[in-house]
Amino acid sequence: MPAPGAKKKVLLIGGQFTGNFCARELKKQFYVTVVDCKEYFEYTPGVLRAFVRPAHLDSLTFTLQPVYERKMGVKFIWGEVKELNGARKTASIKTMFSNNIDEVGFDYCIICSGCNFGPFKPMGESLWFPTVHEEARGHSDWKHIDERYLEGRRRHVLEEYQKLTDLNKKQATVLIVGAGFIGVEWATELEHFFPNLKITIIDFLPRCLGPLPDGAADYCSDYMAACGIKEFYNCKYDPKNPEFWKQIELPNGADEIYVCIGVKASNYFMPAETLSDKGPGGGGWIHFNKHLQVTQKPSLGGGVWADGTIYAVGDCNYGCIGEPGKWEMPPVPKISYPGEEQAYHACLNVMKMENGQKNKLVVTWWPWGAGMFATSLGPHDACFVAAANENKNSGYMVNWWIPAALQKEIIETTKIDECRDRWIGILIWHFVHHTPVHLFGRGPWFV
Repeated sequence: MPAPGAKKKVLLIGGQFTGNFCARELKKQFYVTVVDCKEYFEYTPGVLRAFVRPAHLDSLTFTLQPVYERKMGVKFIWGEVKELNGARKTASIKTMFSNNIDEVGFDYCIICSGCNFGPFKPMGESLWFPTVHEEARGHSDWKHIDERYLEGRRRHVLEEYQKLTDLNKKQATVLIVGAGFIGVEWATELEHFFPNLKITIIDFLPRCLGPLPDGAADYCSDYMAACGIKEFYNCKYDPKNPEFWKQIELPNGADEIYVCIGVKASNYFMPAETLSDKGPGGGGWIHFNKHLQVTQKPSLGGGVWADGTIYAVGDCNYGCIGEPGKWEMPPVPKISYPGEEQAYHACLNVMKMENGQKNKLVVTWWPWGAGMFATSLGPHDACFVAAANENKNSGYMVNWWIPAALQKEIIETTKIDECRDRWIGILIWHFVHHTPVHLFGRGPWFV
């Protein structure tokens, strides 16, 4: 037991957006340890550009250890959490360059581990997120590359770029499955940087951009049509059916297929009692309550797990509380803004618990920023949607064309600067989540 008045220990599982936010927020009041499977930060919203322009990877990434240990003054462990024990409040961690398991104790823990993409892969693998978990690497399509290292990630980017260059030379056909904002961005990036590719994009829904407003969908569709990208909607992906290929005017199939739909949980270290049986990608998401504390699954009573000292924020959690028609909190998009908003709420609750205010914990809410989506259309065009919510066709396209493209570049540059713990980025982004008064959204006026 720590001595009276001594700082308590907080373990952050994941060192990307939400883990970075929590470390900065808690470092003064707690001994903070951050553990991450890979040695680097990667700005996931901008990574598509790196595959078509590899030099861009340098501006999207940085090594974690110098930032966490030298600038923030917290502890960084490069390794993978293999098991989280709520009763003992310990994490079993397999560190890099060791075959042994280390046991790290904590007083509080915030799970910031994110999720994977690619629901058709056994453990969710895609270009958009590096393959870093030990078990997932065994199933990987690129197991010859170790993306836990920044150089391994760079090698993968260069390999994909070379493959695209070869496809471009032979004027290959490319099929993109999924016309959400990732699929649309990927299609338009490919068209701009590899103009000889013959690109087709499909979606099961009646138009692109899923639930976002018609204005944004029409803007993106008009752009793709003008660029010669073929679009097919109300179309189920069925690659083994010859009729499917005829329907999308590719009777001989496609030379390359990119699946840009869905997410998949990667909470392998959590006990089954805390994980959902259903949900995107087959379930496996962490159940949580209105205070963001990890709970048992509803079939086991839904009680608070580990005395309420373990929190789950961002993409790793179930994303909603309640059920359709009776939402306590409707599904939250798995993007960085709501993840950081939840991280802030969890940090406040950790501090309240430590100060003896267990009955005054912050109740989380559906963040207004969860309805903001910036979709690139190549490097010189984009559209920006605000005020979207869980309802279809909600929100407004408030910015487009070159101004929206510039807006997205500014967001990317300054956000990475903040994550590197530099003062310009911190000044710009600090009050985005530390808003003293909420004039709009679903949260209370004051927190």
